[in-house]
Amino acid sequence: MKEPIVVGINDSGANEAAVTWAMHRAAALKLPVDLVHAVDDRWMAESFAYNEMANKAATELLIKAKAHAAGVEPTIDVRTVLISGTAGYALRKRSKKASLVVIGSGTHVRPGGRLTDRALQIASVALCPVAVVGEDQLNNRHGVIVGVDGSEESTQAVSFAAAEADREGQELTILHAYPMPGAWLQKGLAEGSFVEQFMEEERMVLAETAAGLADRYPDLVVHKVLATDPPAQALVEAASKAQLLVLGSRGGGGIKRLLLGSTAHAVLAQLACPTIITRIHRVKNSK
Repeated sequence: MKEPIVVGINDSGANEAAVTWAMHRAAALKLPVDLVHAVDDRWMAESFAYNEMANKAATELLIKAKAHAAGVEPTIDVRTVLISGTAGYALRKRSKKASLVVIGSGTHVRPGGRLTDRALQIASVALCPVAVVGEDQLNNRHGVIVGVDGSEESTQAVSFAAAEADREGQELTILHAYPMPGAWLQKGLAEGSFVEQFMEEERMVLAETAAGLADRYPDLVVHKVLATDPPAQALVEAASKAQLLVLGSRGGGGIKRLLLGSTAHAVLAQLACPTIITRIHRVKNSK
């Protein structure tokens, strides 16, 4: 059986948008969909009646989500799954055998400040690509944007984004953003020595990242863009009217022990369009 698209279900406003987006993708790829909701029972009282009430509410939420999914794409096989535990635990577990995890961009707040976005938590722990979809992000959008920095993660993100753009008949924009060296570094240097060399190296990063796409996707229109803004800012601005933004989970400047790089973290915190965080795909040694 083909690996399903897993959709994390909760009661946020972006829930229906996430289900709608996932169902359209499932129809295009002919994949089943699993709607998953986690009942966080760590803080529950021992009362059986209380637990029963929580599970009943969760079941009703899944029934509602399934009805919405059927209304979007009635031919797709949709299953509902209720799991005890946190959303991160539930979706990490399901991501082991999923083609993609899809979640809405809902946040949780507390008096005096904002808690970590649920989307950030799940994108950090999932074992497959994660798509984050916000409310009102599905209409009148065009093009696929992918952020690159020369890292292995971003190179594989380009492959993912190119396949998406080609399948959807969209143009692909490969964006490499790099802040220019500070004025204090440039001051006093001979004209053309440092800055031009720096920029040429960044052009090479962009060219190398896009290499081979014309052979694999001869009909795909590819735009290569260099920007001197901070990466997260450049990506959010470029994606404001895009159909999809694709990023690697970590970039070249990230600390390897971190599961989600600073750029991906910042972009998800100010979501501009449906965004997929890809996962590094390593070829196993056959020995």
